[in-house]
Amino acid sequence: MKQERFDHMTYLEGMEVLEDSDIGEKVIAARTSYEPEKYTAADVRRALAAEYLRPEDFAALLSPAAEPFLEQMARRATAETQKHFGNSVLLFTPLYIANYCENYCVYCGFNCHNKIRRAKLDADGIRREMEAIAKTGMEEVLILTGESRSMSDVDYIGSACSVAHEYFKNVGIEVYPMNTDEYAYLHECGADYVTVFQETYNSDKYETLHLAGHKRSFPYRLNAQERAVRGGMRGVAFAALLGLDDFRRDAFATGMHAYMIQRRYPHAEISFSCPRLRPIINNDKINPKDVHERQLLQVMCAYRIFMPFAGLTISTRERAGFRDNVIGMCATKISAGVSTGIGEHSDESAKKTGDAQFEISDGRTLDEVIAAIRGRGLQPVLNDYVYVR
Repeated sequence: MKQERFDHMTYLEGMEVLEDSDIGEKVIAARTSYEPEKYTAADVRRALAAEYLRPEDFAALLSPAAEPFLEQMARRATAETQKHFGNSVLLFTPLYIANYCENYCVYCGFNCHNKIRRAKLDADGIRREMEAIAKTGMEEVLILTGESRSMSDVDYIGSACSVAHEYFKNVGIEVYPMNTDEYAYLHECGADYVTVFQETYNSDKYETLHLAGHKRSFPYRLNAQERAVRGGMRGVAFAALLGLDDFRRDAFATGMHAYMIQRRYPHAEISFSCPRLRPIINNDKINPKDVHERQLLQVMCAYRIFMPFAGLTISTRERAGFRDNVIGMCATKISAGVSTGIGEHSDESAKKTGDAQFEISDGRTLDEVIAAIRGRGLQPVLNDYVYVR
């Protein structure tokens, strides 16, 4: 499959340009000017003593100077989490409905040149998967596809959202970036929130990682959350894939992106994910080289202290012990009963219909994760939103 390698800073035909927004440019400028090494222990102490953090305080908490203060950061993060979320921990599960992809992203198991089993659930298959998940007691689902408009068009995703709305109280989507009107359509179909991983906010590094496909357009991806909010989505989630580039600068850019969207659209529910690289099929050596658990915890605590009202999800990319330790401290949402393959929830005997995007570390069921949450004196929550019809 030969694809033209276009300028990664351009928009392709059909991609909506937000002429009236400067958020993307401001986020990149903030990342470019951020110098983690310039911060001192005094800067970190000042940030931890502040009632409300400025971006400069957030920058200090992500710096190398903050690493010796991880215990103090964890205590402050725990206090903020308890103040704004109590002892509740929200649960959800991802549902992959297709793994066809038109992008060539060198770190992703779904990339168009990786030799994996491709699959796409039909309408009956989607319903079977959702019925199986709903029977476990889960009330929130995150629908995912590979990034292929030809194999997973907007109508296909919209149909999946409509079915999900029958079974679940909350429906999220993590698919390819879309235009405002397309997000509005998916919201009408039942989608509540949108997650987009920017992967890295370093545009030069982004170019070397995304060699072909629509995902190569850096600015179009960068403005996806703003288009989703304008399209009526209740919430948007932000993430960089930690380990692709300098994780401190990417985490700072992620936080600033969320911060700017929140200030521009105060009604929007904001949340973070903190994924690290994981091995993929045909490349088991993909792993973050400089983002260990202490660094990941530092990033998560910095997010919580900087934006105390934001949700924070901990992925099954991380081991069970780490996930259990961060709920109640900084994470407010955890996945359970996870499969990143296609068609694995409803037919155990037929595994696998389609190959997985990456290897998970925590394969516990919903009941097992609920037990772990209760074991820490916390309250598992299956739904935190009520529709008034």
